[in-house]
Amino acid sequence: MGEAATLRSGTLTGVLSHLENLEARAQKIGVKQGGMREHQENVARLKMRIQELRCQRDELKTKLNVYRSLPVGCKDTSRCGPQAFQATEAGRQVLLEWKIANLKGLLQAFRVTGLSGKLTKQGACLCISTAFEGTYLGSYYLDLVLQQPVRIQRHSIPAFIPLEQIAHENLQTDIPRFLSLLSDYLNAFSGRKFQADQLQERFAAFLEEPLQGNSLYNMLEFSYSSGGGRKKFPFTAKLTYGDLVRILPTEVTVTCKEDALASEVEMAAVHLALFQEKPLHEAFSSIADAEENLSQAVSLESPVPVPGVLVESGISVME
Repeated sequence: MGEAATLRSGTLTGVLSHLENLEARAQKIGVKQGGMREHQENVARLKMRIQELRCQRDELKTKLNVYRSLPVGCKDTSRCGPQAFQATEAGRQVLLEWKIANLKGLLQAFRVTGLSGKLTKQGACLCISTAFEGTYLGSYYLDLVLQQPVRIQRHSIPAFIPLEQIAHENLQTDIPRFLSLLSDYLNAFSGRKFQADQLQERFAAFLEEPLQGNSLYNMLEFSYSSGGGRKKFPFTAKLTYGDLVRILPTEVTVTCKEDALASEVEMAAVHLALFQEKPLHEAFSSIADAEENLSQAVSLESPVPVPGVLVESGISVME
C-alpha cells in the first residue's frame, strides 16, 4: 500500500510538473503570437501613414501651383476682378482633378489592406473588406461624391459605427485617414463578433447560458463551468472593449461563487489573464486543453482495478 501511494504521488507530481511546463510553453507561444500580430498591425499602419503623408505633400504642391497661377497682385481674391475669380475657379477644378487622381492611387494602395473600389461619374464606390487572422468576415460599401464639399451619398456601414464623427473630422481634409480609421473600426467590430460567434459554436459545452452582449460587441458577459475531471466550477466573465478599434478587451472581470475554494480563485485568475491576452475563442481553447491535461492526471492517480479483487474502504478482499 505504501509503495502504491508513493508511486501515485510521484506520478501526480510528474504530471503536474508536465502541466506547468505546458502552460509556460503555451503562454510563451501566446505572447509570441500577440507580438507578431501587433507587429503586422504596426507595419500596415505605418504603410498607410506613409501614403497619407505623400498625399498631403502632393496636395500642398497642387495648392501652391494654383496660388502661383493667380494674376500678380490678385492673391487676395476679395480685391480682384472677374479674371481672378476665373483663376480661382480653375484652381478649384485643378484640386478636384487632383483628388480624383489621388483616389485612383488610393484604390490601388489600399487593396493590400482590404479596401478596393471603382470610379463613378460622381466620385468613387469603395468596398472595405474585413477579416480576422486570415478569415474573411464580410464587406461594407461606401459611395463618395467628389465635389466641394466631398460627401457620402450611400453606404452600408452599421449604424453603431461612428461614421458621421469620422467623416466630420477627416473627410474634407484627409481622405486616406478617413478610410484608414473607418477600416480600423469595421475590422475591430467584425473581429469581436467573430470571437463571440466562435465561442458559442465551438465551446457551447462550457456555457451555462447564451452569451449576452450589445450590437457593437464591445460589452460581453457569459457564465461558464470549468474544472478538471468530473468536478466543474461555475464562473462569470465580463469583458469590456473600451477601445473600439481593438479586438482585445480593455477591462476583464472573472468571478466565482462566494464560498469558492482557493483553487477556484486561482483558476479564475488564470482565466482572467487568458481573456486579456488572447482572442476569446483562443482563450477557451487554452482552457479546454488545460482541462484535458488535468483529467488525464486524475485518471493516472486513480487505482487500476485488478480482476478478482474487490476494493472496499482501501482494503483488498479476494473473491
